[in-house]
Amino acid sequence: MVLFCVGEEYFRTVSELESGWRLDLFLAYHFSEISRTIIRNAITSGNVYIDGADGKPTFGKPSYRLKPGQIVRFTIPESPREAAQAEPIPIEILYEDDDIAVVNKPVDMVVHPSRGHWSGTLVAALAYHFGGKLSGVRGPARPGIVHRLDRDTSGVILVAKNDLIHAKLAALFEERKIIKEYFAIVFGKPHLDRDMIDAPIGLHPKIREKMRVAPPSDTDAKEALTFYEVIKRYDKFASIRCLPKTGRTHQIRVHLAYTGYPILCDRIYGSRKTITAEELAGKKPVAINEENNNGAIVLNRQALHAHKLTFNHPLTKKQLEIIAPIPNDMQTVINILEGNF
Repeated sequence: MVLFCVGEEYFRTVSELESGWRLDLFLAYHFSEISRTIIRNAITSGNVYIDGADGKPTFGKPSYRLKPGQIVRFTIPESPREAAQAEPIPIEILYEDDDIAVVNKPVDMVVHPSRGHWSGTLVAALAYHFGGKLSGVRGPARPGIVHRLDRDTSGVILVAKNDLIHAKLAALFEERKIIKEYFAIVFGKPHLDRDMIDAPIGLHPKIREKMRVAPPSDTDAKEALTFYEVIKRYDKFASIRCLPKTGRTHQIRVHLAYTGYPILCDRIYGSRKTITAEELAGKKPVAINEENNNGAIVLNRQALHAHKLTFNHPLTKKQLEIIAPIPNDMQTVINILEGNF
């Protein structure tokens, strides 16, 4: 492992093979011991220069596309000192080889440590099961993490076991060559059998943890595309499959709520936090105020599950299709909607 010194300036020349790479991915590849978040912050704070650009810092441009022969100058920032703490948390491994692993994240588990969630994370479980055999591109607090899911979204997560494979997987996500398929249950019955939702997503102006479909005046909003297809319609609900073409925060949840069919029990974008068996079966009306409903609660989290990942292995080029079975709570909802109550 190469040791880098904080405060020192380092140089890397862009090769022909690296033509078109994003600046942040280029630096993450060449400085794999350093968190990608720190690298992005270094870029936006002026610690990264590109020769040929008049020596000016690339403020706010982690997505800058590099050209062969350019020289990138990078001053190493201080790295976080806290590493992930291993915890003996059971995890379901759906696929594993020498370079990658795919796990089935359970509901009510955050991916990496954050304020209020310092233990019980997926990272803690990965650190226990795989030890030091995980990539370090995103820093010691996020070993192996290539992408993430919301706390109450279950399903498939791809894990990188080394820095080279991490860079390759990140490139596949960036190029949209990893197909993600989600299974969801929504309030209401969509009129269309299938559709592409094309609506930019940005930060909510008043609620910090919430996103929104942004108005044209929001110049910071990002392109967001979600394809959905109805699997089956029920009396007041529907099951659907979603294939996001972009990866924005809360994208599927925001887009489905925007169309008028929010995900069942979505605490942020829906009107209800729980649903009862009686409501699902049509034996009681769906209550507006759930506190007044004393039925048997069968779901208390958003009905969204990362069901399938399809991609070509970055090294073997073999196509992989990894499926996480529908979790018990969502399957119970479907069973009741099918009349098994």
